[in-house]
Amino acid sequence: MPTKPFLVLTSRPNGPVVDSELHALPRLAGLHEDEWAHLRLESATLPEITLEDWSGVFVCGSPWDSSADPAHKSPEQLRGEAWLSSLYDQALASQFPIFGICYGLGTLNLHLGGMVTEEHGEEMSSVLVTVTQEGRKDPILSGVPDIFGAYVGHHEAVSQIGHDITVLATGEAAPVQMVRVGEAAWATQFHPELDREGMDLRIEQYAGIYSSEANSDIIRERAYANEVGDVHQILRNFVELHRR
Repeated sequence: MPTKPFLVLTSRPNGPVVDSELHALPRLAGLHEDEWAHLRLESATLPEITLEDWSGVFVCGSPWDSSADPAHKSPEQLRGEAWLSSLYDQALASQFPIFGICYGLGTLNLHLGGMVTEEHGEEMSSVLVTVTQEGRKDPILSGVPDIFGAYVGHHEAVSQIGHDITVLATGEAAPVQMVRVGEAAWATQFHPELDREGMDLRIEQYAGIYSSEANSDIIRERAYANEVGDVHQILRNFVELHRR
């Protein structure tokens, strides 16, 4: 058994969505209860962490918009993002394993000089994601089909990629769906931590927020148009590559 857990970073308020996230991500990634720990980025005091104490870090989705004007960001977001920026500096310099999801992609891309705008936002739905040639070579996508379904729902997305970022998967509405930086950092626009149960909850909680349509039944029809089971393999690959 590994002696170093994975760290899961969230920035959601207490409630059913973060509870679901913390239940689903470890389960779908194949992590046992003692193989992961949780840290809230919106905490009043964020600890210094020693990367050597961990196998890797997951940066989860967030209600925060990474591209918002700093003048409009809350003190919690400003503090959390400053801490996250420092983490990215340390992790990228040492090739430490990072896996970003949605907000995790936006913050990583901005950190590397890219742009994140609302130009490529996607309503809550399932979309088809296409693996690039570079993606086919990447072990993080081992066992994943060239085209696979995934759940999305976001206001902002990458509009210009940052320095040293390789695009591993693309989509129609959001062209940048998955990236790699260096040898050990990856991030997705889609949500590999969501299964049908998790998406049902997001629809209940976010109908009318991440969708112009407030009718949950209509959103579900759109969300379940594609099978998304293959996407969970990406999380399992990340864990298997970096357990220690």
